[in-house]
Amino acid sequence: MLGKQQIQQSMAEITPSIAPADQEIVLTFRSRLETMIPILDLRVFGSRARGDASEDSDLDLFIQVEMLDRPLRDSIHDLAWEVGFEYDRVISTFVVTATQVQEGAVGASPLLAKVLAEGIKI
Repeated sequence: MLGKQQIQQSMAEITPSIAPADQEIVLTFRSRLETMIPILDLRVFGSRARGDASEDSDLDLFIQVEMLDRPLRDSIHDLAWEVGFEYDRVISTFVVTATQVQEGAVGASPLLAKVLAEGIKI
């Protein structure tokens, strides 16, 4: 898990369009998620990536992993809730596998196209 100093250093490397508070939330989430499973891709997308979020906007995260089953999906959802609760922010996750992106319907999804176009890789 990343320490406070490592989070602050990593935050400086993220695009400035993400608010500092959101950067900290995303890096905390990523740090904890990495203890559960390797992450192939993690992106912030939606209003917080575009920079037009309101105070009440959720934090949309795209997460790509190698494999995913129901218990892991539930664990990721629970982690998003826990981190969001700590920071008073709703975190919405879009979790997919590499296979779903490459061979499944997700790969043709307009949502995925938008995530890849506007999402900020973390």
